[in-house]
Parts: sequence; C-alpha cells; structure tokens
Amino acid sequence: MKEFSAPVDDIVFSLTHVAGADRLAGFDAATSQEVLSHFASFAEGVLAPLNAVGDRQGARLVNGRVVMPDGFREAYDQLVTGGWQGRCVPEGFEGMGLDPLTAAAVSEVFSGANHALQMVCNLVPGAVSTLRSHGSADQQARFIPALARGEMLATMCLTEAGAGSDLSRIRTRARKTDAGWQITGDKIFISGGDQDLSAAIFHLVLARSGAPDSGTRGLSLFLCDSRAARATISVTRIEEKLGLHASPTCQLAFDAAPAELIGEEGAGLAAMFTMMNHARLDVALQGVAHAARAADIARSYAAARRQGRRADGSEAVLADHADVARMLDTQDTLAIGARAMCHIALVELAVGERPDLADFLTPLCKIFATQAGSRSADLGLQVLGGYGYLEEYGLSQVWRDARITAIYEGANGIQALTTASRNLRRGQGAAHFLDLIAQLAGEGCAAQRDAWRAFMAQVQAVDDPSPFAHDFAQMTADLFFRAVWVKIAQVADRSLDGAKLHHLAQRLATTQPRGAMPEF
Repeated sequence: MKEFSAPVDDIVFSLTHVAGADRLAGFDAATSQEVLSHFASFAEGVLAPLNAVGDRQGARLVNGRVVMPDGFREAYDQLVTGGWQGRCVPEGFEGMGLDPLTAAAVSEVFSGANHALQMVCNLVPGAVSTLRSHGSADQQARFIPALARGEMLATMCLTEAGAGSDLSRIRTRARKTDAGWQITGDKIFISGGDQDLSAAIFHLVLARSGAPDSGTRGLSLFLCDSRAARATISVTRIEEKLGLHASPTCQLAFDAAPAELIGEEGAGLAAMFTMMNHARLDVALQGVAHAARAADIARSYAAARRQGRRADGSEAVLADHADVARMLDTQDTLAIGARAMCHIALVELAVGERPDLADFLTPLCKIFATQAGSRSADLGLQVLGGYGYLEEYGLSQVWRDARITAIYEGANGIQALTTASRNLRRGQGAAHFLDLIAQLAGEGCAAQRDAWRAFMAQVQAVDDPSPFAHDFAQMTADLFFRAVWVKIAQVADRSLDGAKLHHLAQRLATTQPRGAMPEF
C-alpha cells in the first residue's frame, strides 16, 4: 500500500495564491505552513498507519460500551498532548487559537490520514462555535476548556428513525422539572455516540420542548454531559456500515437524561445550524482528502507498473497509456479544484464581508467536493484494475469511506434544493457569486456564465424550483469549479509544480461543461 503523504504544499498554495487567505487579518502563510507541516508529520507517522487497522477491526460494543480499535486510544492521547483538539479554540479558553484557514487545512490532512478517527474527534470545533454563539458564559467556562484539553469529545444528536432530514418530526422530548431539564427519546446515526478515547462526552441534543405538533418551532438545543448522564444514556447498538468502520455510529437511548438548555427555548434549530454549517465545509474537505489520497495511490502505482511498450519500442509504464493518463489527470483536476473551491468559501466565511456569498458557496462545495472524492476513488480503482479491487492497496477503503460524505451533514440533494430555493431567492448570494466568477475568471467562462444566468432566471421564475434543483446546483458548481481553474492557471507559476497545473488547466479548458463531474 502507498503510504499516506500529506499534500502540504498543495494546500498552502491553494490557500495563499488561489483563495487569497491574506484577506484574513492574522493569517500568516509561513506560520500556517509550519503548523500544517508539524501536524502532517504526526498524521503520517501516527494516524495514517492506524487507518487500515481501524477498517479491519472496527469499533465494538462490549458490555454496553464502545471499544475503539487497537492503537486509537494511544493516538488520541498524542493528539491531545500536542494540543490539536484545541486548535480552533481561543487561547483564553486554553486552546491553540489557530486561524480558521489553518485549522481547516489540518482537518483535511487528518481526514486523508484517518477519516474514521477524524470523524470522532472533529465535532469539537463545531461544538465550541455553538457554545460561543449560543451558550451562557458559565457553560462556555465549564465546557470549552474541557473540549480544548481533549477531556471531552462532542456529538451531534439530531437524527431519529422517521425523522432524518425532516427535523419537524423529531419526537425526543425535553421536560423541565424542579431539578432541571431531562431528555427522553432515541437518536440514531450518532457519530462517536460512545468511545473509550475521552474521559467524557459532550452531547448536543435537539429535542422537543414544545407541543408535539409544534414542528421546528418547538425544538430546543440541549447539552448532556456524560459525566452527569452516563446512567441515563445507553448505546443500544453500533451500526454495521459500508465504510468508516472505526467510527462508532451509535443508536442512543436517552432515559430522563439530565440536560442544560443552550440558548433560548424554541430556537434549537438555529443554534444547531451553527454546528451543522461548520460540519458541511469540513465534510467537503473530507471529500477533497479522499480525492487527493486516491489520486496519490493511483499515480504512484501507475508510475511503477510496467505495461506494454511506448511508440519507440521502449518499455512503458501504466501512466504512459493515454486512457490511464486521462484518469490520473481527472483525479488531480478534481482534487485540486475542489480544494480551491472549499478554500475560497472558507476565506469568505472567515472574512465575513459577504455572508450571503459564504452561504451560497457552502452547499456547492459540499456537493462538488464529496462527489469528487467518490469519483476519484472510483477512477483510482479503475487505474489499478484488479489490484484496485483488492484491500491491500487501500483504494477500496478510500472508495468505501468516501461514499458517506455525499449523504451525511445534509444529503447532497438537500444542498441542491437549498441552492435553487433559499440561496437563490434570498439576499445577495447569487449576485455576489457572479461577481466572484468574474473576479476569478475575468472574461473566461463567459459562455457558461451566460448560460447560467439564463437558467437562473428560469429557476427563479417558477413557484416550485425543486424539479430544477439538481441540474441547477450541478451547473452552478461546475461554473465555480471551472472559474477556479482559470484562477489556478493564472497563478500556477507560484506553485512547486506549475507545469502540471498548466497542463491540467489547459486540458479542462478543452472540455465541454456537462455538470459538476466533467467527463474529461
């Protein structure tokens, strides 16, 4: 198996030269690269070697408690000792205080090295953001430092049987008693619902505090501290999944579990979206990580595997053959372009000057980057042929692990509907998007931009945009992707591999737009 190699130079190039990270006050490219390189060494030496181990062993439910695979506890202890769990936490709360762009870069490397462990650990930044936005000063003081120190890991408890994307159907109840709030009900698909890594778990729970028929208006957000609620929160099962075997996806039963209200009663959905919005860009970067990892495995194999003869009669390797070269180039183009899309969205979110644009870009990144991860993994399997279908080369795990990213944290179909409805019809997101395309591509992509405007007008004119949502979101994401590649070509000479970037940009420019996954 090709050992994991963190794409540090590619990430730093994308942030600094394509996404314009210098727009964010306090961002320093040299410091960011130093931090990322330090984490990359840890990821390559400690986290990545456990990836296949975790896939083979999986998390297990033993006597009602989750047991993580061999080596995961020790790796987590090192992660905590290095301060990485507090990378997004301000120094005043005992964290590293990294800027959000560097923190996101660390997250991508973490996902590429060991997505399953990243899943268990990486709900902490969203939980901290939720507490800082909606929690009381007392809650912030009690829980944020514990999350930063790694004493607690976080969960996001939304989904229920029959109430997946339709949160208005949530039936888990929150009851106020003389002793405080209590939560009763069942939650499913809870990543890291239990584990033996941290001393405690910080459960964020969306529950119904209003009347049964109150819809989303009756939902409130609560925190359950496992230290106080261990006896009243039980793991009823761990799901057996296609991938991410080492990430325990739990069904949890809450039986009058003691809880604290976060924010205002009845405003739970707005509070929970603070965590979900963070998670969606993180999931997009998971897709990028899989796309890059699959590309690295495939290109390494194709460069070494001897196959046939060149035109001059000399011995050829697999990468010399046109169809293989096409697939390898497609993998790289998807990974590099999707990463830049995510970085541009992250810069907009961090700078905060155009919040409507950040909202508009987030679902596009989630759609495109997660599809890119699966597409690249699939192409990698094809490049390796029969060997790709074997477990020993690692691509089968990439393929399996990547597939969930298009499903969780808001299925891509829901992201498409959001793009064609709310984000298109409210605020200035669409106008700012056109400005961004012009900023990135100049006069490039002009024909596609005109076609997009016409389709946008068509979607805006109908009462129900849902039949157009998929096609519109795909077209929008593809326009963003191609504009990003125009920008990449403009700054390619600042990269350590400028010739490669020019080649990929030229190749993409000769293909016709066919949706968010161009067939080039």
